[in-house]
Amino acid sequence: MFDCDDLPVVRSRDYKRGRPNAAVGPPPLFRYCGDRFTLDIVFPDWSFWGWAEINIKPWEGLLKDIKEGNNRSKWMDREPYAYWKGNPYVAESRQELLKCNVSDKHDWNARLYVQDWILESQQGFKQSNLASQCTHRYKIYIEGYAWSVSEKYILACDSMALLVNTHFHDFFTRYLQPVKHYWPIREEDKCNSIKFAVDWGNSHKQKAHEIGKAASDFIQEELKMDYVYDYMFHLLNEYAKLLKFKPMVPENSRAVEMSSETMTSMAADGSEKKFMMESLVKSPSLTSPCTMPPPYEPKILGDFYRKKLNVIKQVQKWENI
Repeated sequence: MFDCDDLPVVRSRDYKRGRPNAAVGPPPLFRYCGDRFTLDIVFPDWSFWGWAEINIKPWEGLLKDIKEGNNRSKWMDREPYAYWKGNPYVAESRQELLKCNVSDKHDWNARLYVQDWILESQQGFKQSNLASQCTHRYKIYIEGYAWSVSEKYILACDSMALLVNTHFHDFFTRYLQPVKHYWPIREEDKCNSIKFAVDWGNSHKQKAHEIGKAASDFIQEELKMDYVYDYMFHLLNEYAKLLKFKPMVPENSRAVEMSSETMTSMAADGSEKKFMMESLVKSPSLTSPCTMPPPYEPKILGDFYRKKLNVIKQVQKWENI
């Protein structure tokens, strides 16, 4: 079962020993993000196949465009500020972020812009080409209602990503490490934290560039569509092994078998149909899926997360000096 809402809902506390649902176990509910309090199974979101409503191309082609944009805009030649452009009205934290914008009284080293998608659609999306937005040395990522699909685009930019303390994860971001792939930003003191990060980066240009490059290399090499499909295959295949019943189409049902042809015929003309055709897999893979490594041992996983927390605490100590 797939739930296309943003927020995860399968609470882990409901399935702890001694709770009524403990013997049953959590349902295998797939969605686009999770958090540390829930057991929803994270799955690649729709934007990998394009987001027609706001003219975001399918990931495979867009990833190439962003790489070309990075080559046109070298890191040292970029604006030495932190950039963010988005919809602030989906979360209070984003509205708070706007207070960090440059003004007559303060310059927090941030250049923040409100994205008006209605106006953009009326003007042909001329100001929202993601491949042309890698023009600053630093780019801010901040969650919205839950996680945001913007994270992969920001990380792909070669800019040092400034991640405002995150509460949600998608299927690939838990691997990312602070001060290796991104710079952590305090949620409760965004403006000072952003200013410190940019000042630090402009004083340590080589290291800041390396952080941005490590993130974009990870996105370019590890988040290819081939690997996204491999992840989907392994995830669905492993959970299918746990099924205790045989799915059947009920008698006299009106079930309809979907195919790529029926899906594209149902799509509206324009970007929706265009993106469907662009992201269509036209032939089977000639190679086998990647091999899944064994699960982490609890101690190794615990050490990994403790290391991340310790690095974040170290950055906060630097800010407090």
